Amino acid sequence: MATPYQPLDIAWVIICAGLVFVMQAGFLCLESGMTRTKNSINVATKNITDFGLSVLVYWALGFGVMFGMSKGGLLGADLFFVPIGTEHPWLSTFFVFQAMFCGTAVTI
Repeated sequence: MATPYQPLDIAWVIICAGLVFVMQAGFLCLESGMTRTKNSINVATKNITDFGLSVLVYWALGFGVMFGMSKGGLLGADLFFVPIGTEHPWLSTFFVFQAMFCGTAVTI
């Protein structure tokens, strides 16, 4: 039985996730350019920290709530602490893609 997703599909989604990640550098430059020089490192630290923490919380809770199997029709009840690795390549790819948007939304 063929897999529903080809390696080229996974590569394309990873490339798109990388492009969304590059938006973080753009936001960092935009925000640090709008502050005084002495505060630019604080803005950079804030952007890096909020991205890291938001992706971590999204991995622990958000992905499961959004995409887990529903119990009761409102919130997902599984896929918390989603496994990242080669055992589930499409799930890992989809998580990375969604996590990049989560981090970008928090930065904005």
